[in-house]
Amino acid sequence: MRFITISRYLFAGMKKIELEIVALSHSITQTHSYAVVLGEVNGLRRLPIVIGGFEAQAIAVALERMQPSRPLTHDLLKNFMNAFTVDLQEIVISDLQEGIFYSKLVCISEHDTVEIDSRTSDALALAVRFGCPIYTYEHILENAGILMDDTTAGKKKTGTVTTTAEPGSRDDLTGLSLEELNTLLNEVLEQEDYIKAAAIRDEIKERKK
Repeated sequence: MRFITISRYLFAGMKKIELEIVALSHSITQTHSYAVVLGEVNGLRRLPIVIGGFEAQAIAVALERMQPSRPLTHDLLKNFMNAFTVDLQEIVISDLQEGIFYSKLVCISEHDTVEIDSRTSDALALAVRFGCPIYTYEHILENAGILMDDTTAGKKKTGTVTTTAEPGSRDDLTGLSLEELNTLLNEVLEQEDYIKAAAIRDEIKERKK
């Protein structure tokens, strides 16, 4: 509890900046890793964060509203919190040290509000499940954010998320028929490769337009 009290004091005077997930893809800089890109709501800055494959899959499942055959770890945690009437009010990416992002879960119950330390990847996987806002602070965006121009930022439509698989995979998908795409989609879902499944679904949607 002492740490929670101190952290509230440190960040009490800082304005929170709301973010949203705008992209999820394989990391260009790190093999076997993924990158989730957070965009400043009503702003032009982007905050890329490298995450592990398991957490990327967990985020993709929630973003694409897929239904795994059994609950994933983050689904289980959400069900556990719901069973004990604990709600995730918001997550805050609160610190950046030596390239590592630190986050907090702000949880509320009938009688209390508690801040819980969390890996940022886990916090984001829970945020998309609870539909709660994602926040950070100016000094983090200043140090790790990327400023987009109006033209590039405008390409993203409100409420949409770009989810891509491995570089070059979209070219491979364009050579498949719609029937082959649906067959491949079922196969990757059975393999629980939700990142690739999301890319296939995007291709199928484009074909049906």
